[in-house]
Formats: sequence, structure tokens, C-alpha cells
Amino acid sequence: MENEEKSLNFIEQIVEKDLAEGKNNGRIQTRFPPEPNGYLHIGHVKAICMDFGIAERYNGVCNLRFDDTNPVKEDVEYVDSIQQDIQWLGFQWGNVYYASDYFEKLYDLAIRFIKEGKAYVDEQTAEQIAEQKGTPTEPGVASPFRDRPIDENLRLFQAMQNGEIEEGRMVLRAKIDMANPNMHFRDPIMYRIITSHPHHKTGTRWNVYPMYDFAHGQSDYFEGVTHSICTLEFVVHRPLYDYFIDQFADSDYRPHQYEFNRLNITYTVMSKRKMLQLVREGLVRGWDDPRMPTVCGLRRRGYSAHAIREFINKIGYTKVEGMIDLGLLEHTVREDLKETAPRVCAIFDPVKLVITNYQGEGETIVADNIDGHPELGSREMLFAKELYIERGDFMQNADKNFFRLSPGGREVRLKSAYIIQATGCDQLPDGTITTVYATYDPNSKSGTEGGNRKTKATINWVECNTCIDVEARLYDRLFAVENPSAEEGDFRELLNPNSLKVVNCKVESSLQREMQALPLKNGVHEQHHYQFLKQGYFVVDPDTDANHLVFNRTASLKDNWQK
Repeated sequence: MENEEKSLNFIEQIVEKDLAEGKNNGRIQTRFPPEPNGYLHIGHVKAICMDFGIAERYNGVCNLRFDDTNPVKEDVEYVDSIQQDIQWLGFQWGNVYYASDYFEKLYDLAIRFIKEGKAYVDEQTAEQIAEQKGTPTEPGVASPFRDRPIDENLRLFQAMQNGEIEEGRMVLRAKIDMANPNMHFRDPIMYRIITSHPHHKTGTRWNVYPMYDFAHGQSDYFEGVTHSICTLEFVVHRPLYDYFIDQFADSDYRPHQYEFNRLNITYTVMSKRKMLQLVREGLVRGWDDPRMPTVCGLRRRGYSAHAIREFINKIGYTKVEGMIDLGLLEHTVREDLKETAPRVCAIFDPVKLVITNYQGEGETIVADNIDGHPELGSREMLFAKELYIERGDFMQNADKNFFRLSPGGREVRLKSAYIIQATGCDQLPDGTITTVYATYDPNSKSGTEGGNRKTKATINWVECNTCIDVEARLYDRLFAVENPSAEEGDFRELLNPNSLKVVNCKVESSLQREMQALPLKNGVHEQHHYQFLKQGYFVVDPDTDANHLVFNRTASLKDNWQK
């Protein structure tokens, strides 16, 4: 029990303490409140695992609430994608709510604030309001409209809602304290006018929309949230969160806000604005580009929900901001795949190998799907006189440290097949090798009594006439610098020019047979991983069709970035 207690993160410790003290009658309720203005990324996953995980662990409920208070940036497309991503990650909400569900209540509260002298309509520009805020060490300057009569504030706010005031001309501000050391208390904006964009859910019903700080805490209160969990940048917002609720709450119940460190990963940007730029300017192939840190991008790249959640478990939750090495995520993905992904031979830079003393029409080679695990099944490969091998596995004039194929009597095993010796090669005038010649030992077949002879190297191969052509997309880090968000200048200039390399390769025919056996969902093959031997882990891409197989490299076999 003591060890289990030590494993709890600090928010779980708070929850257990609240339960032990009988707070909220033992009720646990959280919420995940995304703004539907973009696709979820792996930073959101950290919050999702916290919000839904707390509810799961302590028999509570986690609701999904869309913070749809800004129709300019929001869209139903994002609402749908967010729900799909949460379910793919393995979570299920209790209820789906929208901040817009409370627009009527929030508007009535705003009227109440005005009537109680706690809010006023300000006609200054956004720039003027910002200038008057002051600094953390200097008090702000009161707006000339701060002491406007209550009746006039009511009339103007009603006019704002009626569409009689143009967008940007007026805002409703809370009347709190222009000298408060917490800048968020210096008469924050409660409502602004938006008439240029209809709301995705309420249409043109509203012309005034609440700001996040006014809508969020109240929405938590309306829903009965007990633990409102967010990231550290909202620490300074928490007193205002409490203040607004205290102005109208009519019971002892209060939702409480708690903050944890957000997720920052090397070679990545987490800004929705920057991601949107990348998509709109065609610098990536969409929100689900496998180089993007979006959930749909990671899914298309072949990251499993299990691997992503395991990564979040490893990094944990603290109150200190930091930077997580992307290599840890990649390592977690490799660990997830290495014991489950069937192996196949894939030749990325092929050169023909002719076995001159092979006389048969061909024969079947049986190979384990995963070496050393016959219980995981096997596959059949055709072996014949003409094969493809990797160009780098042959060297005409090799030194003593080259252990693969080279003339001079060195023995090399063809994986799961025979031992061969190179005898020569054909080459073009520029030195490019076109064909390698070798002989084989017919008594050295793997799995037979004579197949136990050891060699210093084993190389991969595919049979020339039955192998299939595959487009392999090799993805690497999207940015060439470790922390692109910290660099000065245009972040787009920091993109890694080698983040995508497309290779046409030759793959053993067993892959196509397996692909044909996979079920289709909406015309797309079920996501299934393979290890292309010595190349990495790959997953079929939705661009695949009957005539063109496309695979994304999910992860290399080891971290080659530093090299």
C-alpha cells in the first residue's frame, strides 16, 4: 500500500485526500474542455489521460465540454474529430456539453453583474484597454467609462446583443480592481461583440460572446465539476475563476481548479496557430500528416493508442515545466511494436543477385513471423535463382572489416535460406553495379541439419519475379532544431528539409497475401504493422489502393537522429 501511495501523482493525492475527508459527498467529476478550433495534439492527450483517468480510477465521471465561445475560429469539423480521437485513445465521456449550452445563463449572470455594479460597458479600443492595464508593479488606469450609470450599462449591453453596435466598438468589463497585483483582476473583459461569423451551434442567435475567464468557471459550476484540471499557464487565472463563481454561487459547493505541467516535446511545435499555418500553406499534407503531433497524424503514422498512453504514463505530472525528448516517445513506440509486428524482407536499394549454380524452378522457404517466436506463426517466401539484395550488402573490393557479400571466399547467409559466396559482378562504366553473381551451398538451408553453420553476416533478399513494389514513406522529425518555439525569426525556416523521404522498394510477396486478408473499413485496410527487416516498423497508409501499396515508417529500429 505504501508503494502504491508513492506512485500517485500529486493530483491523485489531492483526490484521495478529498475522498477521505468526504468532500462533495464522495463524488468525483472532471471534464475535458477543448476549444473546437483545431485538431487534438499529443499535448491534449496528456490532459485527456488526466481528466478521464481520474474519473476512471475513482469511479467518477468525466464529461466532454466544447469551449465554443469564439465562432470566428470554430467548426463542426473539429467537434467531430475531437470526439473520434478521444474514443480512439480508449476513453468515453459521460455527457457531451457545450459552453454555448449556457449562453442564456451566462448572459443573465452578466446582467446581474451590471445591476450589482460589478460590470460596465467600455467603448475604448483593445489597444487603449491594454495600455491602461499597467504592469505587475504599477497599477492600471481606470477606464473613463468605469463609473457609467447602471441603467446606461444595461441599455448598451442590450444594444450590443441586439446587433445595434458594430463588432469591436464595445466590450463588457468586470469592475474589480485596477491596482490588483494579479493583472487578470484589472477589470477583465467579460463579453465582446462578434457579428461577422455565425456560431456553429447557435447560428446568429447571439451577437455577444463570453470570454474564456467568464465562461469557464461558471460552466464548471453549472455542471457540478469537482476537480477542474488544467495546465500551469492557468495558475494566474485561478483567483479570477474563484472570484466569478463567488459572486453568484448559492451553496457551499465549489469546483476547484488544479494545474499540472503541459507537454513540450523536442523538435515539435504545439501551437495550434503554427500547426494551422503549416496546413494552410501546404508545408505538411494536412492535419493528419504523419509528421504532425496531432492525434490523427500520430495515428496515421502508426502510433498505437496504447503506446501514446504509455508515453504519457512515463513522463508523469508535475508542477514544473520542462521539455521531453522526442526520443522517449519513439522508444515507447518501438517497445510497443517489437514483440508484435510480423517481419518481412524489404529491399530499399535493390541490386540483382544471380545464384549461378541454382538449377531448380524455385522452392518455398518458411520463416518465422518474429524470430525465435514460432508460436506467432510463419510465412512462406519463394526462393529462386534470381533475387534482389540491398546494394549496400555487396562490395567488390572490401576491406577486412566488411563482413557482408564480397568476392574472395567469404560466406554470407541469405536470411532463413542458404549460405552463398560472391563470385563477381557486372557494372556500368561509372562503376554502378548492376548484377552480383554468387554460388550457394545446397546443404546449408536454414532449419536443416546442415543449416547450423555460422556466418559473420546475414543479409535480406526477395525473389525477383514475385516480389511486390511498395512506396515507403520515411518520416523524420518535422523541425531541424530541438526547440523551434524558442528560436527567433520565422519558425517555418526551421523545418527539417529531410522530414519526408519517399522510397520505392521491393518487398516479399507474403506481404501482399497478408494485406489481402486484412479487413477493409470504409475502403481502407485495417491498420496493421510490419517490421521491414533492418529498415524499421511500417504501417499501411490510407493512400493504398489495389494497384499501389503505400506504407509509412512508424519508427526506425533505433534512434539515428544524433548520427
